[in-house]
Amino acid sequence: MTVNKVVKGIKKLNLLGSRTLKTGISVFITALICGFFNWPVVFAVITAIVTIEHTAADSIKKAAIRFPASAIGALLATSCYAVFGKSAVTYALAAMLTIAICHKLKLDAGILVATITAIAMIPDFGDHYFVSFLTRLATTSIGIFVSTAVNFLLLPPNYTSRIFKSINELFEHAAQLLERIVLWGSEKEGSRGVVRSFRQLTTHLERVFQLSQFQREEWKYHRHTNEEMKSFQFAQKKLGALQQIAYHLGNLQYVNTTIEDFKPSERELIEDISHSFIQILKDPAHQISEEHFIKVKKLDQLFWKWKEEHVEQENHFRQHLPPQTILIYELLSFHDVLEELEEMCRSRSNMVKRCYIDQ
Repeated sequence: MTVNKVVKGIKKLNLLGSRTLKTGISVFITALICGFFNWPVVFAVITAIVTIEHTAADSIKKAAIRFPASAIGALLATSCYAVFGKSAVTYALAAMLTIAICHKLKLDAGILVATITAIAMIPDFGDHYFVSFLTRLATTSIGIFVSTAVNFLLLPPNYTSRIFKSINELFEHAAQLLERIVLWGSEKEGSRGVVRSFRQLTTHLERVFQLSQFQREEWKYHRHTNEEMKSFQFAQKKLGALQQIAYHLGNLQYVNTTIEDFKPSERELIEDISHSFIQILKDPAHQISEEHFIKVKKLDQLFWKWKEEHVEQENHFRQHLPPQTILIYELLSFHDVLEELEEMCRSRSNMVKRCYIDQ
């Protein structure tokens, strides 16, 4: 049984996440190596803990930065100790100079490791400064190398299932938010809740885009199938549609009107089409019925009717739109996004079923 299989078996118990497991394995291997050479373990172990990244790509990139940064930190600690001994000034100067020089050399990703290396080695300096410098640099390098190797070889991060699940949650959230904006009205208490919910939606959306970036970087170093890539690309298109939906929801929340501002027949049409939007958003396949298209056609006619009756006839400024017209326009724009989304899902029905319905 390979190490990967053992680690996967532990992970299936749902007690520890992949990153936690890899941190533990990195610490264990690092401690073994340092123990074998009878070198101080603590510096290497601390380094191994703080250098586990979200992706193998990040680990490799940052390892190339952290090694020279650690060398700078160790050298500065040695120099400060030689001049001031084991004093408060030594700790302060070693920390400040390490941070300043690493930042000046654009080694920001290595500042934390370098500073820890510099500060942690001061209490245990031996009589031979150069030997102490080499020992601390070696132990820190072991931590960096081991954590990078473990992150690259064991349990390569795969964020696709989280991305698919999050996309379903985002559409569900968008449906609830649309219901609150259009059907609940703009009461004082409700409007604060709408703004908070919209911020949560956009924050969640940004987080999923970040996961997508992690996955894209990860695939530069690990194999993936054509089917996995196609599913990932389709997820990016769905996220693009969600971004447009979030844009229209953002506009709708600031339209100063409610459905009570319309005639009963107009109000009924807006309520019906809003309920239809909500169902389409919640459906992972985003299917649109013929009945919905009929409602949209009526809404389109209502838009031009409002424009003719309330804009061109009642206002001196023909470009001015009353809130009711803006609401209808945003709903029509919302439908355009859903229609594109439905067409996209229809052409990839098997993928939709596998990734978003059967998960």
